[in-house]
Amino acid sequence: MTGGNNLSWAESADLARKLQGAGFSGLLYTETSSVPWMSITAASMAAPELFFTTGIAVAFPRSPMVSAAVAYEMAANTGGRFRLGLGSQVKAHVTRRYGSELDQPAARLRDYVSAVKACFRAFNREEHLSHDGDFYELSLLPPDWAPRAHDHPTPVDISAVGPVMTRVAGEVADGVHVHPLHSMPYIENRLLPGLAEGAAKADRNADDLELIVPVFACPGDTPEERAAYTAQAKRQIAFYGSTPNYAFQFDDLGFEGTTTRIRDKFKSGDIATIGEIITDEMLEHYALVSSWDEIADKLLERYKGTAGRVVMYLGGSQMQKDPTELGKWGEVARAVRAG
Repeated sequence: MTGGNNLSWAESADLARKLQGAGFSGLLYTETSSVPWMSITAASMAAPELFFTTGIAVAFPRSPMVSAAVAYEMAANTGGRFRLGLGSQVKAHVTRRYGSELDQPAARLRDYVSAVKACFRAFNREEHLSHDGDFYELSLLPPDWAPRAHDHPTPVDISAVGPVMTRVAGEVADGVHVHPLHSMPYIENRLLPGLAEGAAKADRNADDLELIVPVFACPGDTPEERAAYTAQAKRQIAFYGSTPNYAFQFDDLGFEGTTTRIRDKFKSGDIATIGEIITDEMLEHYALVSSWDEIADKLLERYKGTAGRVVMYLGGSQMQKDPTELGKWGEVARAVRAG
């Protein structure tokens, strides 16, 4: 389940308790309007059985040492119930909101992940800190500044969409945050081959990478009940699909020109209706629309054997609007875990 943005620490803790009681396995926090670390801390203390991941934390505004130190502390204090998910973000946010650099993002993120892992090895006292990459140099970690060592693994995942970043994930990451805007043909024909290519380059096994897949799941027993989910899914698909680099997601399935039509609405200021461009036929590829009783089976049918974890992208926000849905989502979570 995705954790809500702009929740207070107390609200994050309360949400985690409810999800743990309902049968969920974990929470994913995306760094948008707030940083994820404090919310995860509050949630993990309230729900000691849940697993947590950042999906994603923005990498480049932070040094690799800062990201490594926070992640290492999270892993220690959750007893290993944490994965660090990193992403590059788009140029406008990195340069204009964070005031950081974004040249050669794929190569930079490759070096960044390698630097983070070098920090972990130094934290574990496996070796002295020594990373000399194309973008980052790290060589100083006096004993008084080293965190307390622990033996909990701290996996590092990255978000990847296009072919270059996908190969980077195969080379250096432990897992991949699949973009919410995806179809199974994209995963099978683009993502998995790219991961295998990158893994082979680094003499790694691509099967060892875990795929973390956000899903636009739209449950409901009537069209009216599903309407809130499908409208939100269509709007979010259109929002993501406005990015020119993601146009191939539509083109590959025969929906050429979709990104251009979405961008035309943005340019005209008609943002409120961008979801109308996403047809029901498109929605079948990018979302799962089903009755409550069938949604778990559909999730397993589509993603079992491919995804290590599936994340209900829309569930958190809809539960905040209608708390009575918690029990229904809990049944879905338990069925998926059992399957």
